[in-house]
Amino acid sequence: MALLTLDNICKKYNQGELAVMAIKNINLTIEKGEFVSIMGTSGSGKSTMMNILGCLDRPTEGHYFIEDEDVARFNESRLADIRNKKIGFVFQSFNLLPKLSSVENVELPMVYAGIGRKQRRERAIEALTKVGLEKRIYHKPNELSGGQRQRVAIARALVNDPSILMADEPTGNLDTKSTYEVMGIFQQLNDEGVTVVMVTHEPDVAQFTKRIVVFKDGDIISDKPVENRTLREGIVS
Repeated sequence: MALLTLDNICKKYNQGELAVMAIKNINLTIEKGEFVSIMGTSGSGKSTMMNILGCLDRPTEGHYFIEDEDVARFNESRLADIRNKKIGFVFQSFNLLPKLSSVENVELPMVYAGIGRKQRRERAIEALTKVGLEKRIYHKPNELSGGQRQRVAIARALVNDPSILMADEPTGNLDTKSTYEVMGIFQQLNDEGVTVVMVTHEPDVAQFTKRIVVFKDGDIISDKPVENRTLREGIVS
């Protein structure tokens, strides 16, 4: 069974009297264990696609299945439940709370999931260890580099054991070294079975993934496996 299935998905926005079709009749399947990058220029539809995949927005038409659930017409409450249980998000801007330590930031999704304090702390430390930050669990965001902050965000995205990890321009604020470290972590997680879907406008970043889907004017114009894939050199610390 496919993990994600898009069946004739359209998204239309109304701008005054003008209707703008952001994406049109998209059919796409993502299997469990894939590592997919979504690319395209500004206005191509890739961000709209990511919002629909992440249940942050609903399509105007079509069906969207996560495993065996058609979530396209779920109400806001059920979509929030899907986001919390099945999807982990990583954003360009990290979205960490500045007054909380790394471990406290990672614990937040579990607070909303109703998990007890002891188990929250154990799972948060385990997630931070997985991304190489076991020595910085009590550091606050302003005490960490950009790459380290993004690793905290990745750990936070993992703690509820989601079916899929969604990353929106996760290296956009990082230097080259940190970009390679973060993409190496995504590869490591994918090798362990985590499904990753990532929006990026950087071709060199997309080379770390296994499949590139290219959008233009709301359509998919290319969907190919990655050749000459860039591989991580080792586990960061």
